[in-house]
Amino acid sequence: MKALNMVQAGIIGVAGVLLAVQFKSGKAEYGIYISIALSLLIFFGILGQIRAVIRMVETIGTYISMDTVYIGTLLKMLGITYIAEFSSSICKDAGYQTIAGQIEIFGKLAVLVLSMPILMALLDAVKGFLS
Repeated sequence: MKALNMVQAGIIGVAGVLLAVQFKSGKAEYGIYISIALSLLIFFGILGQIRAVIRMVETIGTYISMDTVYIGTLLKMLGITYIAEFSSSICKDAGYQTIAGQIEIFGKLAVLVLSMPILMALLDAVKGFLS
């Protein structure tokens, strides 16, 4: 699928919201379905841009002597935050703020768990400098 630009994503989003508002008074669940469908459409539209970011991060990794594990971890963190935000927003739109909050907390904790090995490596490097 071709990557969307910001104008296209904005137009799709606004058109979808206007369509969902039309269903709000009668069949509210249709508005939620429209919201989910549009969110997925925009998500798949930005995959091309995400691929470009991944390629750029890999290129940067070749320029500097950095372990590829760190780049992989960074990309995983990016994915976790995007999925958590995406899922949380859909839950909020559906009126389930508590579940949305739990998804956000889980995403933050997942990023924290992924970052622990990097933090430990940083602390070991600082310890090496101080010794």
